[in-house]
Amino acid sequence: MKRKFFAVLLAFVSAGSSVAFAASSDKDANKACRRDAFRLCSAEIPNKDKIEACMKEHYDQLSPPCQKLFQSSSSNNDGK
Repeated sequence: MKRKFFAVLLAFVSAGSSVAFAASSDKDANKACRRDAFRLCSAEIPNKDKIEACMKEHYDQLSPPCQKLFQSSSSNNDGK
């Protein structure tokens, strides 16, 4: 889920269009973090690993919907 989210985020940034998000089944999740990614981590775009690390570093500054996404993705990966 987490990798898919950042792949779609990367596709959006590369394409410069919301069309990439409309095609995604994780549309709401991507929308939840898109502004935060641009606001807090634009210097890391297009490197998805750096974007993810930056977002985690700025967790307290993320919007509540985006924080929920990171909470759910970290709980999904606890067993890995």
